[in-house]
Amino acid sequence: MKFFSYESKFSQLLMKICYAAYLNLLWLVCSLPIITIGASTTALYYACLKIIRDEEGYAAAQFFRSFKANFKQATVIWLIMLGAGLFLGADGYILYHLRQSSEGGAAVLWTLVLAVVIAAAVVYVIVLEYVFPLLASVENTTKAMLKNSFLIGTHYLFATILVFAVHFAMFFVVVAWFTPLIVFGEGLCAMVSAWLLNTILISVSGTREEEEE
Repeated sequence: MKFFSYESKFSQLLMKICYAAYLNLLWLVCSLPIITIGASTTALYYACLKIIRDEEGYAAAQFFRSFKANFKQATVIWLIMLGAGLFLGADGYILYHLRQSSEGGAAVLWTLVLAVVIAAAVVYVIVLEYVFPLLASVENTTKAMLKNSFLIGTHYLFATILVFAVHFAMFFVVVAWFTPLIVFGEGLCAMVSAWLLNTILISVSGTREEEEE
């Protein structure tokens, strides 16, 4: 019966999945005001990283500790990302319809401008993937967090693609296939992403500490 023992890998995996569902609920509740999504996401990754690393502490306690400690900076970063996302989304929508309704040289021009917006959107997604896990791992200025998120994301491109695939797969499954899976939602995505990014974030944290010394 070692397969079902507390120390077995199977039991530990089930425990982490249960934690993911629990943390997802905390994340949803704490994200309801919308403005707190940044702090809530940072806290979610902080708790998930603690669980992945098998560090001591209760999941809820870890979540709210990070939520409180990083609230101000996470909120500023979230508002920046929200504004940038809305701007890129609106630009993309307008440019797409301008391109569809244009011909000749105008169509070529709008296509080129739309390509620039798409490239900016890719940069945006990379930063969005890393900025909150990074905030949960190291201390730095907001500007440095945004800059380093992009640099790390492009340096570890394979991990970046995997993290994006995890979130996309969860979104697709919940919307198009099995909606009840939303009970795990972002909690499970963050848990898997924390596992994928753990080594990278440890390396970045170590580099940051060495620079400070």
